[in-house]
Amino acid sequence: MKKENRKMAQEKRKLERAKQERQRKLKKFFLYFIPCAALVIIVLILALHAGQSDSSETDTRQESATATGSSIVSTENGTYDSDSSLTVKDGDSLNIDYTGTIDGEEFEGGSTDGSGTVLVVGSHSYIDDFEEQLIGHHPQETVEVNVTFPEDYGVEELNGKDAVFQVTINGIYQE
Repeated sequence: MKKENRKMAQEKRKLERAKQERQRKLKKFFLYFIPCAALVIIVLILALHAGQSDSSETDTRQESATATGSSIVSTENGTYDSDSSLTVKDGDSLNIDYTGTIDGEEFEGGSTDGSGTVLVVGSHSYIDDFEEQLIGHHPQETVEVNVTFPEDYGVEELNGKDAVFQVTINGIYQE
């Protein structure tokens, strides 16, 4: 009978150790899981809240812009104002679209294809005299810009050629 009791006691201890091991693993799991889950929930709440406040700010800006007759547009490069009472001056950052032609023919790389691009007036990042011809004009205006490509422009078909660009000033970026 003692042998049977000893075996039963060993089985009982074995089961208790297995139960303790499961409890230890469960505690360890929850020790890491609960803080991680809480962190994920907090991040999601903050992200949703930030998205809602951004859209309400945009709605407010659009409403006030409509009331004043200007149009404020947000892009990946910032926010620009297309109010036609504004005037382009040296140092302004503009959102523009353009199409360039040589002898009446469009050329490769000479158009934004309506996607808009940023130009800082006075940065000299475009062909000589391109930026200066926009000074004094207004958003929503299309300006004819006449330029001559430098002899060493780097594109054989364009070197030394006269070009005409139809430039639409979409807006002036706000600081």
